[in-house]
Amino acid sequence: MGVDFQRPITVALTGASGAQYGLRLIDALVAADHEVWVMISKAAHLVIETETTAELPARPARLAEALAQRSGARHGQVRCFGREEWMAPVASGSGASSSMVICPCSTGTLSAVATGASNNLIERAADVALKERRQLILVPRETPLSAIHLEHMLSLSRLGAVILPAAPGFYHQPRSVDDLVDFIVARILNQLGIPHRLMPRWGE
Repeated sequence: MGVDFQRPITVALTGASGAQYGLRLIDALVAADHEVWVMISKAAHLVIETETTAELPARPARLAEALAQRSGARHGQVRCFGREEWMAPVASGSGASSSMVICPCSTGTLSAVATGASNNLIERAADVALKERRQLILVPRETPLSAIHLEHMLSLSRLGAVILPAAPGFYHQPRSVDDLVDFIVARILNQLGIPHRLMPRWGE
């Protein structure tokens, strides 16, 4: 961890709709001066191309540069890891960050994490978070939900993971898609205990 940054947060984007949530979360964590460790699945890259105007290369080093430029990160603040980069710190309990967020979390990734599959670095990092009793937040974006999805969510919740569906509220009277995205990202930051100004808390 860079001495000039707040504690590292691991962020993984997988192949569910809602890439905007994950990208906005990275921006918010950078703005809060946290070091951000990023993994983006192959399917997530396809979703990003479909849902956003962001152009993000697949290779980790170039991806880190693109995300840093996009978010205004300082040198070394954003680090990216490939799907089979098993020597990455997130692959081991001795190196992993204290918090991990999978945003968005596909139901395939949800299933793999719930069953301990660890077929790629994202799944392994989540497995590490669970076994080390560290914070794991999953942001699924799927509807309707089958009994399989619900059972996996229940299993993960019982293991200590936080299931935070990408289901924005409307009581703050959103005026744009960005407002809806910020609603969910604000909830994630609240879970991480990171102050923000994305939207007022209830009653403020």
